Amino acid sequence: MSALRFHSTRRNSEPVGLVEAIADGLAPDGGLYVPESFPTLGPADLKNCQTMPDVGVRLLHPFFEGGELEGALRSICEHAFGFHIPLAPTADPQVRILELFHGPTAAFKDVGARFLAGCLEYSKKPDDAPLTVLVATSGDTGAAVAGAFEHYPSTNVAILYPAGMISARQQHQLCCWPEHIRSFKVAGTFDDCQRIVKQTFVDEQTTSKLRLTSANSISIARLLPQMVYYAASSLEYWRETGRDAHFIIPAGNLGNSLACIWARHIGLPIGHVALATNANPVLSRYFDAGVWEPGETIPTLASAMDVGNPSNVERLFDLFPAAHEPESRLSARAVSDEQIRDSIVDAWRRLRIAICPHTATAWQLRRWMEDEQPGRDWIVVATAHPAKFERIVEPLVEQSIEVPPALAELLERPVEWQEIAPTLADFRTALLGRGTRKNR
Repeated sequence: MSALRFHSTRRNSEPVGLVEAIADGLAPDGGLYVPESFPTLGPADLKNCQTMPDVGVRLLHPFFEGGELEGALRSICEHAFGFHIPLAPTADPQVRILELFHGPTAAFKDVGARFLAGCLEYSKKPDDAPLTVLVATSGDTGAAVAGAFEHYPSTNVAILYPAGMISARQQHQLCCWPEHIRSFKVAGTFDDCQRIVKQTFVDEQTTSKLRLTSANSISIARLLPQMVYYAASSLEYWRETGRDAHFIIPAGNLGNSLACIWARHIGLPIGHVALATNANPVLSRYFDAGVWEPGETIPTLASAMDVGNPSNVERLFDLFPAAHEPESRLSARAVSDEQIRDSIVDAWRRLRIAICPHTATAWQLRRWMEDEQPGRDWIVVATAHPAKFERIVEPLVEQSIEVPPALAELLERPVEWQEIAPTLADFRTALLGRGTRKNR
C-alpha cells in the first residue's frame, strides 16, 4: 500500500509524505499540511485497545503506514504517552475532566512535543544537517518543546515568546534549558511571534544557512497525537454509557480543538465540540456570524490563548470548505477575565477542584451549558496545571496550590534569554548568532 500523502491547505505546493511534512513544518506555499484523506475508525476498530499507546498505534497507523516511520510508531507512542492522562470524575455526575497536565512541563502540549521529538529523531539520517526547531509560544508550547528536546543536543530549538504576556513561572520554564535551546523575549504579542516564525520559514537568508522545522500546532506531528487522547477518552465514556462524548475545550491557536474535531471526523464517538475562548473574540464572532475577521491580540488572564489570528483555522476551513460555514456540532463562546476569576472560584467552592485560567474558560462555558442544555454530560478539558498560574489562582481559592515535582525541579534552574524587536530582521540576526544573551 502506498503511503498517505499530505497536501497544503492552500493547494499551491506538491503533496509530500509524512516525514517531509513533519520536517518542513509549514508547506512551501505558506499553508498547513493536512492528510489527503482520513481513515474511518470507530469503536469496533479499537475494541482491543486498552491503553493510550495502544489507541495511538491503532489510530495513527493509517497515517504512518508505508512510510519510513511506520516501524517506529509503537516506540514513539509509548514515549509520547508515557504519563497519566486520566478522564477524572467529579462530584457532579454530569461533569468529567480530561486532565492533560500530568506531563513533565504540566501542560497538554507535552504530548505533541514529545511525539514530534520522537518522529524527528527516528527519521534522522547520518548525513542530515543539524535541525533547528522554531516555536512561537503564548505560554506552554515553548516549555513543552524545550522539555521534549532537552536530551537531544544535536537538535537546536529557538523559542519566541511575548514580553510581559505570560506568567512568571511560564517564563522561567521557557528559559531554563541547555545551550542548544535558546529563548527569545519578543517586544510584542504572540501574533508577532507567530508571524516571525512563518516569515523565517520563507526567508532565504535564514533557510540558506539553517535547516528549519516548526513545533507549533502548525506541525502535523503535534496534531496527530493530540487526536489520541480524545479518541481514548471518548471510547472510555462510550464503553461506560453507550453515548457520544461531548467536549468543552479551551481554544487559542485552535490546534488542540482541531485534533478533537479530526478524531470525530475519523469516526470516534464524539458529539458536540464546544470551544471556549478568552476575551479574544475571533472564534466566537465567526461562529455567531459566519465571518472570519482576525483582530489584534487582547491580553487576558488565560495568556496561552491570547491569539487574534489562529493559524489552525486554515485546517478547519479545509475540513469544512462550504462557504466557510461552521459545522453544526461546533460552537464557540468568549469568556471575560471576570468570568475566568468567577469560574475558578466556582470550581473550587462547588467541587473542590483547582483549575488554571485556561481551563476556567471551559468551566464557564460548562456553566452556561448547564442552563441551556440541561441533562447533557460534558467533558471539560483541563489544559494546564493551576500551579503554573499561582498568582491568579491562589488568591481566588484562598490556599496554596501544590507544585508538581517535575515543575518544581524546573523552577530551581537558572534562566537565560535574549530580547529582540518584533521583526524578522532582528530575529534573523539573533538566531544566526549575532545577538547578546541576557540573564535574569
